[in-house]
Amino acid sequence: MALPFRKDLEKYKDLDEDELLGNLSETELKQLETVLDDLDPENALLPAGFRQKNQTSKSATGPFDREHLLSYLEKEALEHKDREDYVPYTGEKKGKIFIPKQKPIQTFTEEKVCLDPELEEALTSASDTELCDLADVVKGEKILPVFDEPPNPTNVEESLKRIKENDVRLVEVNLNNIKNIPIPTLKDFAKALETNTHVKYFSLAATRSNDPVAVAFADMLRVNKNLKSLNMESNFITGVGVLALIDALRDNETLAELKIDNQRQQLGTAVELEMAKMLEENTNILKFGYQFTQQGPRTRAANAITKNNDLVRKRRVEGDHQ
Repeated sequence: MALPFRKDLEKYKDLDEDELLGNLSETELKQLETVLDDLDPENALLPAGFRQKNQTSKSATGPFDREHLLSYLEKEALEHKDREDYVPYTGEKKGKIFIPKQKPIQTFTEEKVCLDPELEEALTSASDTELCDLADVVKGEKILPVFDEPPNPTNVEESLKRIKENDVRLVEVNLNNIKNIPIPTLKDFAKALETNTHVKYFSLAATRSNDPVAVAFADMLRVNKNLKSLNMESNFITGVGVLALIDALRDNETLAELKIDNQRQQLGTAVELEMAKMLEENTNILKFGYQFTQQGPRTRAANAITKNNDLVRKRRVEGDHQ
């Protein structure tokens, strides 16, 4: 059943709008324009010329000429006389004149050293050789030079090959401070460790490792059951990569040490809370290298590490008694 107002609208469906607009006079069109004018003078997103309708009924006096306008303004400015001052300037100075303070010049006087007459006579009559020998006797401690650390001698390609071959003699791999290792090569190390059963300690600190490398090593930790220590400090790993490593440790029961401190950017409170939660659930982590920035996660992590070490001590004591 149609509503009454819908019946009234049915008669307007077949109307021709163009014909209606064509029959309107100029006055009626202006009134219609005023009614339909939906411009907002407060809308800052519109240009100033479009915020309201054009209310100017005057006809243009001529085309716009910028050069002519500038010359006219300059001429008017030169012809216009400046306003005379009501109070003439007399040049009188008021107030105190600023005089900078002069700092006293510090003079250093050379202190005279008074020696015993016998000692002064001995130094005066001493030869150059005797003075050199005396200087060797009374000379102070030398400052030892600080030399740069030698480059890491590890052969990257050979180490990767030995890991893939599951070399029995290869127990520790140290790739620290080798900056030119490609990211795919670091991923190959993680892939090779999945099937390796002899490497116990793996370190890749300061190797420019990023999140894809961290994710690859996280996948390795889910499979590898022999690795005891993993060092990934001083790299470009963000919270995404660290969370992948933390999640992988929930399935790992052999890793006892993990170092992930000194990354390029801070990891944030949410990541630190996940670290503390993982340490409370994983009783195998005995050393966790990370400097917490929040007090809550720091306390929880310290308590969890202490608890894990106490469990190891109790197992060792029980084994000794047996």
